[in-house]
Order: sequence, then structure tokens, then C-alpha cells
Amino acid sequence: MAEAAIAERPPLSICSRLGYSVGHFLNDLCASMWFTYLLVYYHSVLGFNNSYAGILLMVGQIADGICTPIVGYESDHSTGCHRYGKRKSWHLVGTVSVLFSFPFIFNPVLGAGPDAPQWVGLVYFIPFIVIFQFGWAATQISHLSLIPELVTNDHEKVELTAYRYAFTVIANITVYGLAWLFFHFEVGHPVVHTVAHLGSSDDLGREDVTVFRALSLTVVAIGAVFSLFFHLATKENCQDQYQVAEQGEHTLLLTVTRNHQSKPVMLWKHWLKEPAFYQVAMLYMCTRLIVNLSQTYIAMYLTNSLNLPKNFIATIPLIMYVSGFLSSFCMKPVNKWIGRNLTYCVGLLLIFVFAYWVLVDKHIGASVYALAVLLGMGSATILVTSLSMTADLIGTHTQSGAFVYGAMSFTDKLANGLAVVLIQNLHPCHTQACCPLCVPFYHWVMIAVTGGVAVVATLSLVCIILWPIKIRVCSLSITGITASSSLSEDSVENQGYGTLN
Repeated sequence: MAEAAIAERPPLSICSRLGYSVGHFLNDLCASMWFTYLLVYYHSVLGFNNSYAGILLMVGQIADGICTPIVGYESDHSTGCHRYGKRKSWHLVGTVSVLFSFPFIFNPVLGAGPDAPQWVGLVYFIPFIVIFQFGWAATQISHLSLIPELVTNDHEKVELTAYRYAFTVIANITVYGLAWLFFHFEVGHPVVHTVAHLGSSDDLGREDVTVFRALSLTVVAIGAVFSLFFHLATKENCQDQYQVAEQGEHTLLLTVTRNHQSKPVMLWKHWLKEPAFYQVAMLYMCTRLIVNLSQTYIAMYLTNSLNLPKNFIATIPLIMYVSGFLSSFCMKPVNKWIGRNLTYCVGLLLIFVFAYWVLVDKHIGASVYALAVLLGMGSATILVTSLSMTADLIGTHTQSGAFVYGAMSFTDKLANGLAVVLIQNLHPCHTQACCPLCVPFYHWVMIAVTGGVAVVATLSLVCIILWPIKIRVCSLSITGITASSSLSEDSVENQGYGTLN
């Protein structure tokens, strides 16, 4: 009866869907600033050299990558705070950690002046970055793990994922809109910026510290409100969590019901034996590399390669995410019409068009806005689809769903961190002032992180098309255990009837 109830779970109410959709809003606000402005802030505003700025971002990515699978494992095996729910309990811990640490990351070192050695800032910022990444990972994994527990229908999973990404886009729009406002009124009165209007006020410098401070504090305040709404509106099903938490390494893979129906329980070690686990992990890693690295280096590309004013680091990403926001509403019907694989192909095609355009047009003018639309729509399409594929992989095995999301996130964080360090070490300049070599450098970086990674993503997608996502190895062992369990029960029943006669 419990399995039937799970299979026939009624659809979520509008309030519950909205409540779940905003549960990652604080993370999205902070991630938008982290990926888009971290390198710009530490290099161009605080004056860190490229290597130090890259180290700080890499430390954050590695910390997130390590914390993510650990949090995923603990989230699967803990019971949470009383009857509050294990996923929401971890979400609350993560939210508090993010609220405490994030404002310090985008503020100068307390008690140190502009002439302080750079290693002082390095030591100062690392603890706050680690705490922030732990909180971010706890919030992300617990929020993603709720999808298979709240809904069981494939199209409802896509719908929740699309709504979640829609609010991710809204979060990015909020950050870039606020950044534009703060830059626009930075000197106390509106400043008109155009592509042709270049001057000293258009260059980032130490005077922009107040802009990033105000932006980080505003982001944290807005995110706290939405996190509160998530906890009030989302109801987690805690019915079977306490029984699942008691299961250890030696727990049987099956829970035998009175009707001899078996329910497989996938532990973390079983996922490591599944080929589909690595297929989805590779595709998800490539997707995150495209989305995160393009977001990280778009600001550098605009200011150094295209020589645009600093307010463009707000307007161009804003256009990107407006495009992504609009396209996210098409994900559910498109997935239903052409399927997951073809939907992902459409997103990759948009990424390839963007990379080719950047390659052939080195003096982009007003067409930079069209490029932003292409990149925004392509990124939204591949990200939503890859998350849906991860939910397909988990299916009904929600007991270890957090470990799967944690492992996927670990690969993407580690790959992003290593990629950033590699790019920063290849940078031709190692001081705050950039030289003419920076112009082609970020041009080729944008081509590599979009078109180059998209080639690898295409190969991963081909593997998934040839070998569809499904549980293979564990299902075979479950079949054998089911047969032996049934024989054992039949023999017990036969012995019992013989005694009665």
C-alpha cells in the first residue's frame, strides 16, 4: 500500500510548487555574484594578481566539491530535526552558513589597508569561502533531492526543474539589475554609458568596493526572505525517512512486502557500479563547465577583448538570463514533444552558433546583444535537460538521491576549479594592469569554454543515445535476490501448512 501511495502521489499545489521553486533563490543570487564577479572583484577592484584570484575561486570550487558528496551522504542517512524532514533540515543549515559568510567575501579585509600584502587577503578570505561553499552545497543538494520525493511523474519532474531554473534566471536578473543600478548611480548622479563612450570612469578600480559591498548585502537580504518562504510553503514527506536512516551497509537490497513485491534500495556503492551513473555525470560536468565558465569569463571578455564600459558586465549577463528565463518555460512541452536527447541537442546547437560567431567576428559591435541571447537560451536548455536526466537516473531510488546529486556536483566543481586555475595561469599578464595580449586571450577563452566543451558534451550525449539511461548492474543482482527470497518464503509457508495439518 505504501508503494502504491508513492506511485500515485497527487500533484503538488500551486503554493507548494512556488515554495519549492524559490528554495534555491539565495544560492542562485550568491552563485551569480560568485561566478560573474569574483575574478573581476579580486583582480580589478582589490588588485590581486591573476594567480591569487584564480586560487581563491579554485579553493571555493574544491571546498564545494568535497562538501557536496559528504553532505549528500549525510543527508541520505540522517533523520533531520525531529519531524521537520531531513532535506529541509540540511537546507536550513546551509542557508544559515551562506547568510553568515557571503557578505565577507565581497568586502575588503577588515583592519587592513589597500597596501597590505596580498597573502594577507588570501588567508583572510579562504575560511569565509569554505564556510560559504559548505552552506551552498548543503542547500543545493537538499533542494535537488526533494524533486524525486515530491513528485514521481517524469513530466512533473521536468516542470519542477524548469520552475527551479526559472527562479535561477530571476535571481541572476536580480543581481545584474541591481549591479546596473549601483554602477549607474555610483557617483551620486546618473552616468550615461554607451559603446562609444569610454573614459576613466568606465574602468573598474578600488572606488568600486562600495558597489560590490552594497550588492552583496542586498543579495543576502533578498535571499533570506525567499528561503523563509520555502521553509513555510514546502512540506517534506517524512513517513519513511526514519526507517531508511536505520539502514546501514549490510541492509538487504530488498524490502519484501506481504504480496511478495520487492522494492530495491540503492546504496551509494551500488551507484558506482552503474555505467549510466558515469554517463550522466560526464554530461552534467560538461554542461556545468559551459554554463559556469562562460558566466565567469564573460565580464573579462566584455571589458578586455571587446573594450566595453564596465556597466556592460551587468547589461549583457542580464540579457543572457532574460533569454534563459523565457526559454525555460518551453522546456516541459519541448521535452514531451521531442524527448530529452533532442532537446539537449537543440541547446548544444545554440552554443555552437555562439562559439562560431565569436570565432569569426573579432570586432563585435551591437551584435553582442544577439550573442547574449544565443548563449542564454543555449545554457538554459542544456542545464534544465541535464538536471532532468539526473532525476531520470535516480527514478524511484530516492533513498540515495542526495549522493547522486552530490557526486554529479563534485565532478562539476572539481572540473570548474581546475579549469579556472589553468586559464588563470595561462594568462599573459600577472599584474593588475592588463596588456594588449589580454585582448585575444579572453577571445579564445570564450571560444574554448563554449564550443570546445560543447564538442565533449556532444560525445557524451551520443553515448547516452546509444546506451540509454537505466539501472543495469544492480537490477540484475536484485532479480537474483528476489527469486531466492521468494523461494525461501514459499518453503517457510509450506513447512507451516504441513505442521497445521
